[in-house]
Amino acid sequence: MGTGTLEKSEAAEVDYRVAVTFRIRRFNPEVSAEATWQDFELRIDPKERVLDALHQIKWEIDGTLTFRRSCAHGICGSDAMRINGKNRLACKTLIKDIAEIKNGVGSKAIVVEPIKGMTVQKDLVVDMEPFFQAYRDVMPFLITTGNEPTRERRQSPEDRARFDDTTKCILCAACTSSCPVFWSDGQYFGPAAIVNAHRFIFDSRDEGGEERLEILNDRDGVWRCRTVFNCTDACPRGIEVTKAIQEVKQALITRRF
Repeated sequence: MGTGTLEKSEAAEVDYRVAVTFRIRRFNPEVSAEATWQDFELRIDPKERVLDALHQIKWEIDGTLTFRRSCAHGICGSDAMRINGKNRLACKTLIKDIAEIKNGVGSKAIVVEPIKGMTVQKDLVVDMEPFFQAYRDVMPFLITTGNEPTRERRQSPEDRARFDDTTKCILCAACTSSCPVFWSDGQYFGPAAIVNAHRFIFDSRDEGGEERLEILNDRDGVWRCRTVFNCTDACPRGIEVTKAIQEVKQALITRRF
């Protein structure tokens, strides 16, 4: 073999990043009582998610940017926010799907703001306590009577399928904060609470259906729904929220569930 050096050709690294503007609604009660808008210019891979862009802004540009996130895989529901006017999970929203990219540049800013109908605490973080209180009020747990069983409570596949859709809720509040009735009256239980009541009302093993129905029969309960379908459109898990609400209404009328 020759002793000459072996020349290696290396392919030039391709930069797939594009220029995108993120317009974020900022609010810090320690600084001002008014919210403001702030633009951030990023170069980012369009296959990344909005959550990745928020991380880049916080870690590299402005460490004061405040938002919630946990699992980053669409399961915890903590990073629900309004993105381009629609409730979405930041961890599931791809930049390429919303940035309208032309010639390597996002033609329109990606607008990010907190979900509506809840008190903003800072930037994209809202007070979730009223939302979770409504959830607790519908008793989202199995209610049974009699002695503690010595074996699991069995259920047929057909009985399980009856409420399968509403077991998918991750309590992100995307549905509730997209509801016009909830915007105008925060006392309304909201779609998420009703969905989680539905999950147990139609569970064949549960014995608390009547009690939950009476809770939702309140003036701030299920009858406040105006069937706008915003909640169904906003659900990142694809739950037929409006259908579940209608089934609860029907159960209240017929007392069959």
